[in-house]
This record gives sequence, structure tokens and C-alpha cells, in this order.
Amino acid sequence: MGLFNRKNDETAISTVAVAPREVDPALAALSGAYTIDPAHSSIGFTVRHAMVTNVRGSFAEHEGRLQLDGSDPASSTAVIDVKIASIDTGIADRDNHLRSGDFFDAEQFPLMSFRSTKAEQLGGDTYRITGDLTIKDVTRPLAIDLEFNGAATDVYGSERVGFEGSAEILRSEWGLTWNAALETGGVMVSDKVKLTFDISAVKAAA
Repeated sequence: MGLFNRKNDETAISTVAVAPREVDPALAALSGAYTIDPAHSSIGFTVRHAMVTNVRGSFAEHEGRLQLDGSDPASSTAVIDVKIASIDTGIADRDNHLRSGDFFDAEQFPLMSFRSTKAEQLGGDTYRITGDLTIKDVTRPLAIDLEFNGAATDVYGSERVGFEGSAEILRSEWGLTWNAALETGGVMVSDKVKLTFDISAVKAAA
């Protein structure tokens, strides 16, 4: 960055010259439209149960699209839709309870969706994507911190990129308020939920 001062009569004018940001050719080559591959991706969650342990689950059915701009990461976008009925914690009775009106009410609100509104590079291969998360027709902002795991051409000749990341939410802010008090104090299900994302996406053919 260079700083130049020029004085004209009694007025001092400062001009700042900023060198253009260097673009990594390898990242620039990744620019394009991608489809999330659900067979090689996972969207999961972890929640504290009975104050002493964690329950982990995932959503088996989801789809999404990425529009990556390797020359200007801030211009990248993401769209993800998750089928609530596909929730899986490994116990059928618990999954059915989560699908019920006590929690997600999957029959009336079948999808959980995320639409990005902002992307930024935090440094190196770390990014933050901010957007709107909608659950049960309640839409609130969500920031997801992601790490870029790399890019490769698979055995079928498809170009792939990989990301993994996480975010934390308070489920009550999306209307998921069911709980039960414990005799020893505390509640059955924590309000805080950790969301996890492990994404593999395939670039659209030119």
C-alpha cells in the first residue's frame, strides 16, 4: 500500500493506493455451481441428554447447492434443504417423538432450510457463511464456520470439493421448547444444540 500526499493551494489531498488482491489460481479454478452429494455428506446434531450425556443424530435425506467464487469467496452462496422425517438417532421411539408435534412436527413442517446471505474468508482455509435457518416456519440468522478440506477429481471424472464445519443454536429460538424436569434437578434435553456439517459437492458439467 502506498500513500501519496499532494498539496494544491491550501488544501491537502491524501490518496491511498491499494494493490489489487492476489487471486490464487487454484481457488479461482474452483469457481462454479456445485450440487451437494447426499451419499457422501452428512448433516448431524449433538444435544445434551439428562444433563449427563450426549445424544447424536443426523438427517439422512437432504439436498443443496453451492455457488463458489474462488476469485472472490465473499460472492459464494449456499442453499440447503433437509427432510425432517429422515431424522435418525438410532432409536425408533425417540425418532418418532422428535418427528411429532412436541418437537419438529414433521408432518406440518417437513423441511428445515438454510439460505446464505453472506460469506467471508476468516483466514487460510477457514470460512464463515451466514444465512437464514428456517425450522417450523421460524426464520432466524445462523453463522456456520467451515473448513475447506480440498478439491479432487473422483474416479468418475467429477470435480469435487469438501467442507466440514459446525454451528450452535438454542432450539427454543425456533420453537422447539418441549422438555421434562428431572427429579434430581435440571431438564431432560438441553436448549443448546450443536449442528455439524460434512459436505461433499460435485461441480456441474460445463
